[in-house]
Amino acid sequence: MNGQVIKTIGDIYLVKNKFGKKYSCRLKGNFKIKNFRSTNPIVVGDYVELSFDLKEIMIVKLLPRKNKIVRKSVNLSKRTHVLAANIDQALLIITLDEPVTTRSFIDRFLVAAYANNVNVVLIFNKKDLLSQKLLEKQSYLKNVYQKIGYEVFCISCLNDDLSKLKNVMKNKLNMISGHSGVGKSTLINKIQPTLNINTKPISTSHNQGQHTTTHSEIFDLDCGGSVIDTPGIRGFGLIDISLEQVKSAFFEFLNYSKNCKFYNCLHKDEPSCEVKNAVRGGKIDLDRYNNYLKLIDVREDKYRN
Repeated sequence: MNGQVIKTIGDIYLVKNKFGKKYSCRLKGNFKIKNFRSTNPIVVGDYVELSFDLKEIMIVKLLPRKNKIVRKSVNLSKRTHVLAANIDQALLIITLDEPVTTRSFIDRFLVAAYANNVNVVLIFNKKDLLSQKLLEKQSYLKNVYQKIGYEVFCISCLNDDLSKLKNVMKNKLNMISGHSGVGKSTLINKIQPTLNINTKPISTSHNQGQHTTTHSEIFDLDCGGSVIDTPGIRGFGLIDISLEQVKSAFFEFLNYSKNCKFYNCLHKDEPSCEVKNAVRGGKIDLDRYNNYLKLIDVREDKYRN
């Protein structure tokens, strides 16, 4: 029998079959050995094959994934950590204060999503808490990413009508991601109040969010579709992504790169580079360009956050 993983806690996996029946399962003994490059070989969203015996239900096979969101494992630099699989889109929650989401983090996430065929919606949250200066920055960033081609929302998930966002999420499996404290669980509670997911305030000593979501889980939405609540993440190290994928993920370069002198131009030190000319002319955002340079630098570990 096959089913989809809808919740993971430690070595326990909750799997739902096509009829809606749920089973508590474990991994077959040699499964992790066969998938040693990943710290978590089975994740929420995965479709798996189950085997029933007298003692317990075992996951014996991972079925092919259509996509995934993956980052470098925090402590094991040569291993991957998969956030979710088989999703229709990722919603990256961003805050410009309490806590601060860096441009580097945003662009790394977008590159990882592009490389793994995942569409991303950017959601700037907590606009009601921003100073005038930060509101202007938020407006600028919204314009930058919208021009590239991303769908962008600027919201206060506590105060705003989220009907437009609900419509974007409708009939899709949506993964919610971002730093701890950006309001992931609060947003889900606003969209689906009956869930009442636990939330915590920002840590005043570090101006960072406190981990309230400790596992990943799929929740069905009354408006249609479903959402994956994931634990907060701090750094987002890229792994298993080629140089060409990084270049292609910066969509705004395309109109200029085709006119570079060299067909394999890295837009770094080469002469007659139209991408660099566009940056100098203000047609390409300077921070985006600098983040691109960091990502193609061979000293990748210097830029994990």
